[in-house]
Amino acid sequence: MNQIREKLFRLADENYKKFQTSLCPNTNNIIGVRVPILRNLAKEIAKSDWKEYLKNAQSSYYEEIMLQGLVIGYAKMDLEDRLEYIKKFVPKIDNWAICDVTCSELKFAKKYLKEVWNFLQKYLSSDKEFEIRFGVVMLLDYYVNKDYLQDIFEILNKIQHNGYYVKMAVAWAVSACYIKYPKETMKFLKKNKLDKFTYNKSLQKIIESYRVSYEDKEIIRKMK
Repeated sequence: MNQIREKLFRLADENYKKFQTSLCPNTNNIIGVRVPILRNLAKEIAKSDWKEYLKNAQSSYYEEIMLQGLVIGYAKMDLEDRLEYIKKFVPKIDNWAICDVTCSELKFAKKYLKEVWNFLQKYLSSDKEFEIRFGVVMLLDYYVNKDYLQDIFEILNKIQHNGYYVKMAVAWAVSACYIKYPKETMKFLKKNKLDKFTYNKSLQKIIESYRVSYEDKEIIRKMK
């Protein structure tokens, strides 16, 4: 696995390292490899002996952890095995970027919505900041549809955690719901149990979206 680490250092970009470090406060283990490059490397690994890689993968650096998440998303395996690998991976998530990039590539969830939904519940009811964020980001990535919308609202109402990255994920999820289902989400916004910070961040994210009309943004502004 030292070969992977050596390759990551060869692929590093010092300017990107500074940029990404500024976006991930308290993360001091960034090498500086851009995400598209990590995705390509993960796809290469996924086509080779990915089981051996995941068994022995090092986790000292930000990119090493993200790479594992991407390989879990890309490698061909059955549902049970993938969920088991995810279960082992989630505790390694210690910042929003690893969480969000990994979630974006767990596209197998689209095929197994019910099973993954059930799997996510333990994370959504966790007391750990990034376990909850993982659950919420998976919801906004794969479950914002009519079948799950009201369930999402119920879950967001129940989340009580002071972690900044939990609150921001919940706000992001609310805005994602509003973009696709403005009427239903407006009802939720008018009667919800979100804390003040999360509620206002939800409104802010809706206002910032280019997919929301000027007229709707004016209405949302008055709800702060």
